Amino acid sequence: MDTGGPGKDFAKFLINNHSDDLRSIILSPDPRLHYPLRIDVKDFVHVRVNTTGSAIDCPEAYPSIGHVRVKHRGILLTLKGTVIRSGAIKMIEGEREFECRKCKHRHYEPSIQEWEIRPKYCESTSFQLIEDYKICHDYQEIKIQESTQILGVGAIPRSVPVILKDDLVDIVKAGDDVIVTGILTAKWSSDIKDVRCDLEPVLVANHVRRTNELKTDVNIPDDVIMKFKQFWSEFKDTPLQGRNAILRGICPQVFGLFTVKLAVALTLIGGVQHIDVSGTKVRGESHLLLVGDPGTGKSQFLKFAAKLSNRSVITTGLGSTSAGLTVTAVKDGGEWMLEAGALVLADGGICCIDEFDSMREHDRATIHEAMEQQTISVAKAGLVTTLSTRTIVFGATNPKGHYDPDQSLSVNTTLSGPLISRFDIVLVLLDTKNPEWDAVVSSHILAEVMATEISKELLIYAMQHFNNSDNYGWQAESEKVNCDEDLADCWPLPMLRRYIHFVKGYFRPVLTKEAEKIISSYYQLQRRSATDNAARTTVRMLESLIRLAQAHARLMFRNEVTRLDAITAILCVESSMTTSAIVDSVGNALHSNFTDNPDQE
Repeated sequence: MDTGGPGKDFAKFLINNHSDDLRSIILSPDPRLHYPLRIDVKDFVHVRVNTTGSAIDCPEAYPSIGHVRVKHRGILLTLKGTVIRSGAIKMIEGEREFECRKCKHRHYEPSIQEWEIRPKYCESTSFQLIEDYKICHDYQEIKIQESTQILGVGAIPRSVPVILKDDLVDIVKAGDDVIVTGILTAKWSSDIKDVRCDLEPVLVANHVRRTNELKTDVNIPDDVIMKFKQFWSEFKDTPLQGRNAILRGICPQVFGLFTVKLAVALTLIGGVQHIDVSGTKVRGESHLLLVGDPGTGKSQFLKFAAKLSNRSVITTGLGSTSAGLTVTAVKDGGEWMLEAGALVLADGGICCIDEFDSMREHDRATIHEAMEQQTISVAKAGLVTTLSTRTIVFGATNPKGHYDPDQSLSVNTTLSGPLISRFDIVLVLLDTKNPEWDAVVSSHILAEVMATEISKELLIYAMQHFNNSDNYGWQAESEKVNCDEDLADCWPLPMLRRYIHFVKGYFRPVLTKEAEKIISSYYQLQRRSATDNAARTTVRMLESLIRLAQAHARLMFRNEVTRLDAITAILCVESSMTTSAIVDSVGNALHSNFTDNPDQE
């Protein structure tokens, strides 16, 4: 035997604990035989089976939660879903010790026994239970629900209870994405008066893997990363043109709206989370609110943003209560449990709330903490806890009646000042009557429908015919229709998802002195002149500027925040001021368009 390392320790352990067994083996008559030596190393040793690979390889072992049937009973299955409920940790009796009344032999048997106990030593059937010797296990029940993103329209997400034992308890919480491997079995539903008792499917877990940190939904091969680097090397001299090519891929069915597409991209990418020495966190996620007249494409952007994120929850204001957004206390089998709401389920992703204005006032107040501190504190039914909500909130709302540019945002939207200050960008889309713009937009929509060469000619004709003003750059647009279509084709939806995911994980931009100076000067200027829009010019505005500048640096594929990033962040925040001299003469994000030479401007 090896004299050093683990071998020496093992030899010492055998001599100290099993010297009699070793002596009998040495004194045995035939040294060539193998003699067993039973060693008690540790209680509750489990073999955990972690499955890898794709569901396509073996669909029988990887069913979705909604497709679990009787044929899967007793098979080792792997289910993927989100934890929507986690119960309390209990103690369950695993094995009991019995003593034979005849030969006094003791042995352990499982506490749930379906067959008759007969020891090997004698044929007795009379036993007594020894009270002090029971083996107990930790026990917890959770409920997992299938992801809403893989479901078709109109399908209700199904859920299945999962039983965790021993070392698996308390490793997941509500809102976690998990992959559970286990054996499907059935258990009787709880006994309630006048209610039929049924068998319910339940998964006894063998292995649980959290996928929050892994983010397995978006896999980025090396050749795709090389494509990104090659793309930016082509646009080395004209970086803004490269950026605009990426932005064209966002919601391509909506014409123009450059400011909104830029805002959506910056919101999804987000800044860098900052944690100071005392442990106080400054969030890295940005929030976006679109305020606009009907028919300005707000919901289109919401739906597209949800597709771009690898975790998303879409809800409407009228169909959301404070409990549905945060967390609900539900009673299950006589005990209270917490069930995760929309913001908790969207942890690490995006939560899109349409018709934001139709939410009740006290329901709206519940998301204050979730937006700024990125936690939800709960004290319901004796359960006091804090849940994590590192989520981007993307809201869309209609103005109250006709939008009045002379009034502040709070008056026009009926949203409170504290809530508006939490949004990094608030864009106002006003449907002003503009014949040139209407002509170009109608041609674009017709071109989408017809998708023929005639409609493309019609679009070019309309742009040339109605081009009375040079401000919008539509002449340049008409000359570059073909070129831009080629650029937009480089960035389909899967490519955009991969790009956003890659730049979020790869770059951690740092502010340069130049960028710091610009952001600081702009913030001080706004503080001095903030009389009518006090809700937007708080300290949060400075944090928003830093986040947006970092997001723009990530979008531009670099690790430092330059003067250009700071100026773009200021332009986005200026757009929130509704009547702005900097952004454009109309002060309307709806008519903002892609320009021909952004780098020269």
